[in-house]
Parts: sequence; C-alpha cells; structure tokens
Amino acid sequence: MEVRKHILLVDDEEDILEPLAHYLESQGLTTSLACDAARALEVIQTQPVDLAVLDIVLGHSDGLKLCRDIQKIRPVPVIFLSGRGEDTERIIGLELGADDYIAKPFNPRELLARIRAVLRRYALPIPVPDDEKLNIGPWRLDVPNQELIQANGRRLALSTGETRLLHVFLQHPDKVLSRDDLLEMTQGRQTNPFDRSIDNYVSRLRKKIEKDPTNPMLIKTYWGGGYAFNSQSCEKD
Repeated sequence: MEVRKHILLVDDEEDILEPLAHYLESQGLTTSLACDAARALEVIQTQPVDLAVLDIVLGHSDGLKLCRDIQKIRPVPVIFLSGRGEDTERIIGLELGADDYIAKPFNPRELLARIRAVLRRYALPIPVPDDEKLNIGPWRLDVPNQELIQANGRRLALSTGETRLLHVFLQHPDKVLSRDDLLEMTQGRQTNPFDRSIDNYVSRLRKKIEKDPTNPMLIKTYWGGGYAFNSQSCEKD
C-alpha cells in the first residue's frame, strides 16, 4: 500500500485552507494546516512533511522568512502562493530555494499538478557515481547519505537538490552546462524565464565547498552559458 504524501498548507486565510485541504485529501494526500509561522514550524519539527505550500504574505508573519526557517530544520520542497502583484517577493522566494510558485487566485487542480510534479522530481533516484567521481578536493561525496565528508571526518549535510547538482558537475568536469541542461539533468524539466532554482543551488553549494564563495574557483560562472565544475582547482588530499 502506497504511503500518502504529507503536505503542509500555510495561509492566514482559513477560507482558502480548509477547502484546499479537503480537495487534496480527496486526491490521496494527507494535509496539515497552519495559519501562521509558529504553527507551521511546530508541524515541521514534529511530523514528517513531504512538501510545504506557503503563502508569501502571512498577515503578521513573513512567508519568506518561514521558508528560510523551514530549510534550517529540514530540507523540505516548497511551493509559494503569491498575489499577482508580488513579483519581487516571488523571485526572492525562488532564490531562497522554493521549487515552484503559483499566483492567486488559482485552480486547485493546477496546484495539485504542481505538487505532484515537485514530488516526482524529488522521488527520482540519485545514481551512485563511480569512486573516481566522488572526490572534490579535500571532500568526499557520500551520495546515498547526501553528505560531504572531509579527511578529518567532518560531515556536511546536503539537500537532495544540492546532491543532484554536485553529482552532475562531477560527472561532467570542466564542461559548461547551461541552466536548461542542469534542470533537465537534475530535475527532468525545462526552465522558464523566472526559474532561479539552479542559481540558488549553485549559490548554496559554493557556500559549502568554496574557500571564498564570492570568488568561486570550483563552480565557475560562464555568462550567457551557464556553469562548469573546474576540476583543476580541486585541492589535493
């Protein structure tokens, strides 16, 4: 029997939350509801959540800050709900690591399709690379456990998206890969003009593996092209 996916719905408008939860439950999902950030974080800390749907504007709370706080606790996929006049907030949300967004008012069937698409991407298995693909300077990539391990035993946790992206870079060293290439190879989808998920994952990886993230030597940017993993800059063990 397939386990029902658990979706956290966060919105300060109860007239949106309850009908939406009823619809998603009827489509085979389990839902938890939160009207503010405090309740949302309580759910994240105490229950296994597969995906969070967050309103960017939460009354006295801040959906963008909530997204950051959630990721500190657990790397949970996020879909933002945004008003039509909130383009700046939406883009910031994508930069913070949101996987998708949908503008209000929306059709529940469209949101369900977005939820299922994000869940499918996260369910894709990450193939384990050969041993020679695992070294990143002083680090070693543990793909099954989604960790970077240093020679001194220090372990650094990676999100699913970070692991997939780093794995792709290690499979294609010194090759410039466009954002379209990277999205297709890591998430099996095409980009759109506002999609910043690859840039966001690159930024987060740089903070974890670069000596100076503001002057990256491992993951290089090629303007108009994309990104490339510079194997020549890897430090030797």
